Formats: sequence, C-alpha cells, structure tokens
Amino acid sequence: MKVKWERGGEATIVSLEADAITLRSTVPSPPGSRIKGMLDALENAELCVKVHGSKKQPDGSFVIEGRSIDMKRDLRVSIEAALERPKK
Repeated sequence: MKVKWERGGEATIVSLEADAITLRSTVPSPPGSRIKGMLDALENAELCVKVHGSKKQPDGSFVIEGRSIDMKRDLRVSIEAALERPKK
C-alpha cells in the first residue's frame, strides 16, 4: 500500500503489527519526528507516524520504523488486509 507524504516523496507500507509500522520511503525522516501522508488506495485516509528510526538502504531508499498515531480501526483493518499474503 502506497503513501504520499505531505512534504514530498512516497512510501510503501512493509508491515503493521499492533502500533509498530515499517515503511520503505523515498525520503528520510529523523527519529522523534512525525511524518504525515495520504494513502493512495483509500480515499481520505491519513497516516501519521512517530518515527523511531530511519536507515538508508543500498538502493537509495529509506526504511522508516515507528508507531502509528491515532489510527482508526477500519484503517488498520484495511492496511492489514492489503498486507496479507496469499496462503499456499
């Protein structure tokens, strides 16, 4: 699921467990910061993340780890459903 950041750049949600969220982003965000964006797949769905860490990857992207802030239950369910992998 893609996120377009308010300040520019975008990210893909890699995982969401409880309040912990991991994203692969085109832009960094320092620890302690809050980064906001809109989810492409869901209309009017805002994502806000309190950043715990941001690590640059060899391909130039950044892995951002943090916790979701004020995430509504229906948004969480939608993200979790999008992240589910088909069972074999």
